[in-house]
Order: sequence, then structure tokens, then C-alpha cells
Amino acid sequence: MAGRGQQASQAPPRQGAGARILIIDAPYYAHISGELLAGAMAEVDAAGATAEHVVVPGALEIPLALAQAVAAGRIPRGSHRTGFDGCVALGCVIRGATTHYDTVCTNTNHWLMDIATRHAIPLGNAILTVETEAQALERARGGRQGKGADAVRACLALIEHARAFTKDRV
Repeated sequence: MAGRGQQASQAPPRQGAGARILIIDAPYYAHISGELLAGAMAEVDAAGATAEHVVVPGALEIPLALAQAVAAGRIPRGSHRTGFDGCVALGCVIRGATTHYDTVCTNTNHWLMDIATRHAIPLGNAILTVETEAQALERARGGRQGKGADAVRACLALIEHARAFTKDRV
């Protein structure tokens, strides 16, 4: 609150305000993905950012979709007006009776991080890797308190870092 003779200061801009986020969603478990997406979109809206949502068949396809966005020049943001400042990955992998779970989790996260670090893409990862559906729902639910929203906040924080580093260049 401003005292006598002081002007009230304006609130600082929200972290990520104006950012454009690519959300890559693998809705293999649609009810879980829906919860993740709802939380992610609520956080995007609260931050004053915008998002484009694309769907891929499964978690293993998320890194390829990100690589395709890079190859198309859509991310990281460059000269394209439709470029994205960052990406959020949404999905769920639930352990089954075979080793497929380990293959999907290891490769998805490895290639996703490889692409993100190689191209300096701010990335929020909400690909749940869990033992049971109950664990997945517990993490996905909660709107802005769920893992979808957490991933958006992580992405927005990294976008702000990228903006600061770019701003500091001479």
C-alpha cells in the first residue's frame, strides 16, 4: 500500500505473459490426459499466455512431434509470427506386465530432453510415469495444482530465463 506522497506501484507483469506454448498431448489414457490438459490450460490462461494443442498417438511420439515443430521453424520462436516460445509435454505411461514401460519411459524422456537442450527449447514435462492408474489420476487431477499446470509453470519459468538471457545480449 502506498503511503503519503508515494504513488502506488503497478503489479509486475505475470511470468510468461504473452508467451506462446506448444502443448503436445499423448492421450493414450484419455481420462488422465484430459485432467492434465485441463490443468495446463488453466495455468496458461492464468499466466496470460496462449497455447496450441496438438495430439499424438502415444508418449513415444511426443519427441518426434517436437522435432517436427523444430524442423518446421515453429520452435524455438524465430521470425515466424506463429512461433512458439516453449513446449509442454503431456502424457501417461503406466507400468504393465512387460518391459515395454521401461522402453517407453527411457526413450521418451531421453529424446525429449535431447531435442529441448539441443535447440534451447523451454520445456515443461508432464509425462506421468507411474505404477498404477490411481497414482496417475492423483497426479493429474487438481487443476492448477496438478502436474499439467506444474509443467506449464516450469515452461514459463524457462521462457522467462530465455527472455532475460536474450535481453542481456549486447
